[in-house]
Amino acid sequence: VQLQAYGGGLVQAGGSLRLSCAASGNIGRVNDMRWYRVAPGKQRELVATITSGGSTNVADSVKGRFTISRDSAKNTVYLQMNSLKSEDTGAYYCNADVRLAGFVAYRAYWGQGTLVTVSS
Repeated sequence: VQLQAYGGGLVQAGGSLRLSCAASGNIGRVNDMRWYRVAPGKQRELVATITSGGSTNVADSVKGRFTISRDSAKNTVYLQMNSLKSEDTGAYYCNADVRLAGFVAYRAYWGQGTLVTVSS
């Protein structure tokens, strides 16, 4: 299974970006999908989670600005980021709990990360 994340880039403060992350491979089912970020000099932070049923949760630091969604048919998760701030700068990683076809257990897989830079 591979998770391919893309959509990062350089944006001015107040701007928007949309991140995407597609899971591919011998997938039986994808359960929860998440976005994490690592800001310069800081620890990894869980930004947003979406369950297979579509329930979402976002960190307080991005609430009201970021929205997580998914297209389960495409095994893809999105992160719409609006009103970006300089403190949103960092590497964004997608993560998903995946059950391989023919298996019963789920395990977590990680994408390669996509860099978001917000200039003030």
